[in-house]
Amino acid sequence: MYTPKDDDFDFLTDRDLSVDENFAAQGYWKGVAVHFVRNRLAVAGALIVCLVIVFAVLAPIVSPYSYDEIVSIQTTDGRQVIAKNLEPQLGAPAQVDDASANFADKTFVFGTDELGRDLWTRTWQGARVSLIIAFVAIFIDMVIGTSYGLVSGYFGGRVDNVMQRFIEIESSVPTLVIISILAIFMEKGIGLVIASLLLTEWIGMSKIARAECLKLKEREYVLASRTLGAGSFHIIFKQILPNTIGPIITQVMFSIPVAIFTEAFLSFVGVGIVLPQCSLGSLIEAGFNNITVLPYQILPPITVLALLMLGFNLVGDGFREALAPKLEDM
Repeated sequence: MYTPKDDDFDFLTDRDLSVDENFAAQGYWKGVAVHFVRNRLAVAGALIVCLVIVFAVLAPIVSPYSYDEIVSIQTTDGRQVIAKNLEPQLGAPAQVDDASANFADKTFVFGTDELGRDLWTRTWQGARVSLIIAFVAIFIDMVIGTSYGLVSGYFGGRVDNVMQRFIEIESSVPTLVIISILAIFMEKGIGLVIASLLLTEWIGMSKIARAECLKLKEREYVLASRTLGAGSFHIIFKQILPNTIGPIITQVMFSIPVAIFTEAFLSFVGVGIVLPQCSLGSLIEAGFNNITVLPYQILPPITVLALLMLGFNLVGDGFREALAPKLEDM
């Protein structure tokens, strides 16, 4: 039998042998970030969303007009002429019905509407409203939907049956019926939109959170916490919730476009934002009414809405793949 000698092996002294460089542990969120950045479509979606946010925040501030300002000039004979239905132009001469009115010294990137308001400012002001709705949707999903689903899944039994029957009853009522009832008792505006989201938006998230809780509540670390005397809500929000954050983030990213579209739809049918305030939906509705004679008015809001929907969907796809990467992508 061969006996190993000291000179049979050479020790590598130029590196730290206590760390396996080939299989070094990588943090979970660092791995998520790496997979997300590798996804070019997801990065493009994030850039689109960030660009829209920047314009929505800064454009109304730096614009020479406010979103509800009716732009007009005073002619040489002392009359006020409104800059209504001017096509997009950058300081070029723009004539209106009055031949003596010339708006060559004014800039309208997206043109003006039928009341003489600058569409550039109103479009980005409308994007602000859509982004507010997006953040409200995140809050509703993360707080109401997640909590409801986790509590229902953890306690199970009679509690789960009652909570799930309530969801089934609410899901069976069409959203338009709920909105119509709310419109009877509430004034039109962003408050009505938020109320409708509070009643309907969280249901999908609660189902996902409940399914994840049912899968995790019998795991060893949960049983250990329960054995050591941890309370139910401590286990739910300290043990189970952190391990369900991946599917929850993915669902939130996909629910944001739905919430934005819901606001646009409500404003389009006339139960959303009230004039002179504006949203992308109300601007699309106004442009739709003039689409046969002034088609340029519908293009800016519908383009920004499409970019927002596309951006959030791409980010949602990127998070879904990054939070649960396939074996061949590891």
